Amino acid sequence: MKRSILKLTVVATFLAGAVASCSKKLDLFPTNDITAEVVYSTPQGYKQSLAKVYGAFALTGNGGPGSGDIAGIDAGTSDFFRLYWKAQELSTDEAVVAWGDPGIQDFHNMNWTAANPMLTGLYYRSTYQITLCNEFIRQSAPGKVAERGISGADATNIAGYAVEARFLRAYQYWILMDLFGNPPFITEADVIGAGNPRQIRRAELFTYIENELKAIETLLPAYRTNEYGRVDRGAAQALLARLYLNAGVYTGTNRFTDAITYASRVIAGGYTLIGDYRNLMLADNNLNTSEFIGTINYDGIRTQNFGGTTFLTHAAIGGTMNASDFGVDNGWGGIRTTRRIPDLFPDVTGAADRRSQFFTSGQSIDIANQTTFTDGFAITKYRNRTRSGANGSNPTFVDIDMPLFRLAEMYLIYAESVLRGGTGGDAATALNYVNLLRTRAYGNATGNINSGQLNLDFILDERARELYWEGHRRTDLIRYNRFVEASYLWPWKGGVRDGTAVPAFRRLYPIPANDLQANNNLVQNPGY
Repeated sequence: MKRSILKLTVVATFLAGAVASCSKKLDLFPTNDITAEVVYSTPQGYKQSLAKVYGAFALTGNGGPGSGDIAGIDAGTSDFFRLYWKAQELSTDEAVVAWGDPGIQDFHNMNWTAANPMLTGLYYRSTYQITLCNEFIRQSAPGKVAERGISGADATNIAGYAVEARFLRAYQYWILMDLFGNPPFITEADVIGAGNPRQIRRAELFTYIENELKAIETLLPAYRTNEYGRVDRGAAQALLARLYLNAGVYTGTNRFTDAITYASRVIAGGYTLIGDYRNLMLADNNLNTSEFIGTINYDGIRTQNFGGTTFLTHAAIGGTMNASDFGVDNGWGGIRTTRRIPDLFPDVTGAADRRSQFFTSGQSIDIANQTTFTDGFAITKYRNRTRSGANGSNPTFVDIDMPLFRLAEMYLIYAESVLRGGTGGDAATALNYVNLLRTRAYGNATGNINSGQLNLDFILDERARELYWEGHRRTDLIRYNRFVEASYLWPWKGGVRDGTAVPAFRRLYPIPANDLQANNNLVQNPGY
């Protein structure tokens, strides 16, 4: 079944007591009546607890769509990917939003502060999920498992679960490093209650993530052998490839050769592109296991919340759009794109490049007002419909899973790293990988390019065509020196209709003000 790990009873209730309302809570033990000795007393208890660790990516709390693990933010907006998407997409040329929720217009206007509630929510969501991972890893130590009388195959399975938790922790530390730079840091080795977490510098955190991923790479299940929704070694290698692609930003030292090495390992792992790009983000996209490398499993019945792909589907519907065409019961009239993205396609109808998925009827390509939904083309990429045209299981909460990595991204990492001078790859292979994407997009070779057309500008544009609205754009623009600079503008960048440069310090988001007050080990990022 599609959501096997999440079909487990996600109780592990004691873990929910570790609400990360500030990073100080990273070093506290949960304070409710269900203790670790109860939860982890059986092999089944360990697997249920692992389900909570994974489930925190797809759920906002243990009590359904109105519940929240994170204090100080509306539960409906506290889903991990919804918060991450806003930080990565609304701050760029790929998205604007019509709503006036506190702090949401700050993203595209690029005037956020350390008090922004959505940045604070994302920061706490990531630290909360790290807390869950730390506790699971701590309780899965061989000595702890043996003390509980668990041995043999059950003990071996638990050791494997802990390796998966180490990956999920490394992933969330990568999120914090990429967006906030210098977050609080704690692992399972730290003594609970010993004091506030220390602050780790970005370059040091890079090394930690790198070493963790290399340590667990071969300990994770082989490519595509784990339950759907759980990670395997391809996920570790994909995150390493992404880490190395951006190493120059994180550490000041480029690592493009390493990016080629790890992208190549993933590519050689038996993954293949699915046939039709427009099937990537459908209600039955659990069938895309050949291309997806780790997923957040959303299910309209079992993982109900107002974030993730439910948000990406509903919020993109407004104006004259018919919600039933997307398998949902209503549109939220929120998110659209600037003209920078449809201008990348030869025909916005998608008649040539099927990746072009825009709703244009009654929509203006130009944006006179960010708060007017019909200003800006709508995007139709996320649809709660199956390949056969049937609706998903629930018209309110969608069934579309969100891939953490796709094979297509690995092709593009390889190609960009070759163009940037990495060794171990070659230009002909890079061109072939790009043309595999374009052949799928066009349905034939008519969209293929030649070696003279393959350059870094083309790769940035191709990443937008292939990966738009999947949470990559801010990181890409920073790597290309086009996020804050005057050399690359888009509508309403910096709050100016035609766009403007913004101060360089905005390449990093601020450490939330609440956490600075709670943890005197933390120093704010420059500029805030």
